[in-house]
This record gives sequence, structure tokens and C-alpha cells, in this order.
Amino acid sequence: MPNYLQPPRPQPAKALANCLKELEANWHGQAPMAALWQAWPQIAGAELAAHCRPLRIQGSVLWIGVEQAHWLLALRYAKHQLLGALRGAGFPLQRLELEQRVQSPLADLASGDSAASWANHPSRVDVHGIAACPRCEIPTPAGEIKRWGCCSLCLRQIEQINI
Repeated sequence: MPNYLQPPRPQPAKALANCLKELEANWHGQAPMAALWQAWPQIAGAELAAHCRPLRIQGSVLWIGVEQAHWLLALRYAKHQLLGALRGAGFPLQRLELEQRVQSPLADLASGDSAASWANHPSRVDVHGIAACPRCEIPTPAGEIKRWGCCSLCLRQIEQINI
């Protein structure tokens, strides 16, 4: 007759290498945030990853924290591209939500200097000057035209059409 008050026998010991492989498999399969944190610099790119981080996944929505207003704007323009990259990396997300966070040590976690990055940002009129967008002919920062071939508003329209 079995004694139900006795704890079950412990499982036999496993080699450390097998434990680490099992942990990594569980980490990727059952914990999408952990896998996302690990893959974030490759998915978002080094420059963007230095200034924003995934915060949480709720259903099919990823919440991203952004450290400064100009990076929030840059991420809004790249939102559809980032969502496509996330889906391509195996994360079944339907939407991205952005939150501006108070200045935090996010920039210290990845390589890149916030001031240097902002100094050459394509939306800076004082650095790149102003030109007319070839699509809508509205005055726009010349850096945006050089980088995307059109203004950021036209780029957003193009991205929405391609979705």
C-alpha cells in the first residue's frame, strides 16, 4: 500500500550542459519577453535599441518604453518596420504601443551616445537644412529626404499601403 504522505522521489541528477540547454529551450518557448529581450538589439537595430526597451507583452500587444521625445517620434515612424521585424523573428504580435519614460539608464545598457546620435538625426533642420519633398512638395528636413527619399509623412503613407 503506497504512502501518500511521502514526498515523491527526486529525479536523477542531470549534467549541467543539459540543464542549460533545457533552460534555454524553455526560456525561448514559454517566456516570450525573455527571448525578446535577448533578441532586441538585432530586431530593433543597435541605435534604436539603445534608446528604447520592450516593457511587457499583453496578448498580442507589445509595450515599448522610449527614453526621450525625439526617440519616441523616430519609433513612431519606424513602428510598422519594427512590427514586421518582430513578426519575422517569430513574435506573433499585432500591435505596438509606445510609452515615453523619464530619462533612464537605457542608453547605458547599449552602445551609442544619445547626444551624438541626436546631433546627426535626419529630422534636424539646423544640421541638414530644408528641402521640398519630391512626393508632396511640402518643405521638410533635407535629412529625411536623403534617408528615406521623401518626408516622414509620405513615408508613413507608403508603409500603411504596404501593410
